[in-house]
Formats: sequence, structure tokens, C-alpha cells
Amino acid sequence: MARALELALRGQGAVEPNPLVGCAIAQGKQIVGEGWHTRFGGPHAEIEALAAAGSAATGATLFVTLEPCCHHGKTPPCSQALIRAGVRRVVVALQDPFPQVAGHGIAELRQAGIRVEVGLLEQEARQLNAPYLKLIRRGRPWILAKWAMTLDGKLATRTGSSQWISGEASRARVHQLRGRVDAILVGRRTAELDDPLLTARPPGPRVATRIVVDSQARLASHSRLVQTARDVPVLLAVGPEASAADCRRLADAGCEVWTGAARDAHERLLQLLDELGRRRMTNVLVEGGGRLLGSLFDAGQIDEVHAFIAPKLAGGQAAATAVGGQGVEQMSQARWLTTPTVERLDDDVYVCGRLRPAVQHEGSGLQNSILAEQGRSTSRDSLSAKIEFCKPDPRAQTVTSPTKQEEEG
Repeated sequence: MARALELALRGQGAVEPNPLVGCAIAQGKQIVGEGWHTRFGGPHAEIEALAAAGSAATGATLFVTLEPCCHHGKTPPCSQALIRAGVRRVVVALQDPFPQVAGHGIAELRQAGIRVEVGLLEQEARQLNAPYLKLIRRGRPWILAKWAMTLDGKLATRTGSSQWISGEASRARVHQLRGRVDAILVGRRTAELDDPLLTARPPGPRVATRIVVDSQARLASHSRLVQTARDVPVLLAVGPEASAADCRRLADAGCEVWTGAARDAHERLLQLLDELGRRRMTNVLVEGGGRLLGSLFDAGQIDEVHAFIAPKLAGGQAAATAVGGQGVEQMSQARWLTTPTVERLDDDVYVCGRLRPAVQHEGSGLQNSILAEQGRSTSRDSLSAKIEFCKPDPRAQTVTSPTKQEEEG
């Protein structure tokens, strides 16, 4: 099962909104076939593993990280393929909560006389598919918060200058993150000051929709985001106070304009997350600024952190910090990262990890749902700590070099 989990991670960025699934088929202690879900709409992991195993699948034990499907979707049901192949035993890490599966695949295999066991490395499988589980259960995408800051915690100088805080190696890692998410979210002020493209260079397996939270639809027409909206999708999330003329101006330039109904900006932000969930967006990367990150933090919506820390000082009481908002009252309420990864990227330090639930929510339904999605294991010796969520599989990236113009932004 440990091998199946490693294989599953290879599909990251290519299979969403489907789950990451890996499969290994064994005869005794020998693996005779393995596979993973490689792309959305493509063969599932079990089918790939059966093809690799051939006749050796007969009488074998199949290890799979998620319950085999039993319905006709983009591909035929895997449960029937396992029955036809003559697999003797199936070991499932995690039952699939998708309504059309939800235990029915396991039941179908058992009715066919196949021995089925469920729960081996279940918590590791939950961590692997935490974004998928959140989307299915709560209808919202997994939120990855990313920022680059100086050693004294500044996102920019007091005048707003921020290019560049981090080095080339850190920026390359950010491009890899961008290439595997469904959307990149920024505030209007960040879009205005940095004038970023928010694209992945080189391209990754996904093309992210670029989203700007802009309550009054004031994003300038000369913004690089607006100028490239016909090439790469741009969504403007505006409020009811936005002028019809500005909304038309941005729509005519190729942007999609989505209007949140709520008058309160924080409530409207949650409505936006619900809308992204309805669009089946699984992973959303938030690149700032501090006010937007703070709003998401206060609302308990940040799931994962990617922080790039440069060994330089900016100072300035008025300089922006990474996470604004109201924040917690007591240090005991501060959010911890589970099994954080700390990596040196040239002169920078890269810290990545998933957030534990806030202390004040202990025992609540919110905490229980987050724990169910992330898994309860926090031991550094557990397999979940060894799955490199923060290091994209290089095989998933297109190997081309960005031009100097593409590197800027």
C-alpha cells in the first residue's frame, strides 16, 4: 500500500477534480503490476495496474488507495474489471465518499466472492486526498496560501516595492505550484502593485484561472491580467457596489465578471469559495496580499501554507505583513503546521505544511471535518510525513525554459 500511495501522488495536477489514486498488484511478496490515475478522463489506477500485470493478476492481491468505482462515468467501472481479472483479494486504504461509489464498489466485489479489506494506511490516504475529500464533503476547494517575505516578515517595503523578495529557485517552485492548481487568487491591490501575469512558466499540467478579488471592479484595463484575459482565463470577483460600466469594460476585454450578492466583503469571499467549489475547482493558490490572506485565515479557510523566507530585512511599521486580518487573541490559539517541510532553496528557506485546526474549535464539527480530511497522524515517522506534498513530481512538468519576459511576473 505504501507503494500505491507513492504512485498516486504522480497524478497531482493532472487528474483533478478526480482523486489521486495508486494501485499495486502482488503475488506473494512480488509486485507484478502497478499503475496510477494519470489524467482526468483517462484509465483509472486499477485498470493501468491490471494491464501491467496481465495474466499474473489472476489470484493476486490488489492494493488500491481508494475504493474502486462501480459506476459508468468517463470510464467503465473498475469493480467489474477486477472481477473479470480474477483478483482474489482487494485491500482498500480508504472508502470513496463520492455518492455514486460510497461503499457500493466494496459491496460489489464482496458479492462476487472477492475478499476485501478496508483501512490499511487509511490516514495516509486521507492526507493524500484531503483536497478531493474537502471538495466532496464541504463543496469548497483546498486553499493553498503562498507568500514570499523578508526575515522580518514583510511582503513589501513601506512604498509597496516587492520585486524581488525571494530568489530564482523559490520563484521556480512557485511556478510549479501554479502549474498544478485550478485557480490563482489575489486581491486587487496586489494585482495593481505587482502587475503579475500569474501564469506557470514553464507550463504545468493545468492552466489556472486567474482570479482577482475586486469589489468595485477597478482593475485597470492596462493590467497585464486584463491584457492577457483572452489567452488565459481571468475572473473578476466583484461586489454589488461595482459599477455596471466597469463590469462591461472588463467583460469586453475578455474577463469573466462574477458578482457576489453579499454586501459584507468577508461573506462575499466565502460565497466565492462556494462558487469555485460548484465549478469543481479542487486546489486554489492564494498569492496575496496580506489583507486577503488575513480574511481567509480569520475565516478558517486556509488549508496549506507555502512560505518563502529571504535572508533580508525591510523594516517599516507600515510595510505589509504576510497575514493580516484580525488574527488570534492568544498565542495558544495560533495555528500550527502539521509535519512541516523545511527546505533550503539557494539563499531562501521554504516552509510548507498543512494547518491543524484552531485550538478554539477543539471537539467541534468544524475540527472533526478538517481532521477527517487531513488525517489524524502527525508523527514524523508516519508515512504521511514521507509523502512529499511540497515537492512536485518533475515528470508532471513540461520541460521548457521561460523567456526573460515570462520570468518577470
